[in-house]
Amino acid sequence: MKIKSLLLVVFVAVLAVSCISTKSTLKNVDDNAPEPVLTKNGWFLITEYAKDKKYGYDKNYPINIFYKSVADEDINPKRFLDALTGPKGEVITYKKLESCCPFPSKRGDSGAGFLDIYEINYPGLKKPLKLYFNIYEKGYLFVPKGFGLKK
Repeated sequence: MKIKSLLLVVFVAVLAVSCISTKSTLKNVDDNAPEPVLTKNGWFLITEYAKDKKYGYDKNYPINIFYKSVADEDINPKRFLDALTGPKGEVITYKKLESCCPFPSKRGDSGAGFLDIYEINYPGLKKPLKLYFNIYEKGYLFVPKGFGLKK
């Protein structure tokens, strides 16, 4: 019985490690991107709109909002989303759904990072939208397609 338990533990450990690829699939990481600037309202200053429709919507093109310390881990997605509106200026609401999609990262405690998925709603939206956030790496910040900016 002890051998079966030990084998099960070893199998689960190997399975968990094998789920993390040694090569990142992220396409828009840029360590030369400037650190985000906060507005007086406490959200990120975003001035450009994404040209790529995959930006934020595809796990390989997440919104890269690097944090300096774990204190910023949950606040940076909020700082980003608080800058957005619906396409006609609608107030958006959002909630974190889950973390997924492990990838190699030198900034992660275990050598890996995870993406966070947020669900976004606003009045008139038929189906909630989902955006992927990467808190481990840097990249330029853009307004994803289908969103507007607070003024």
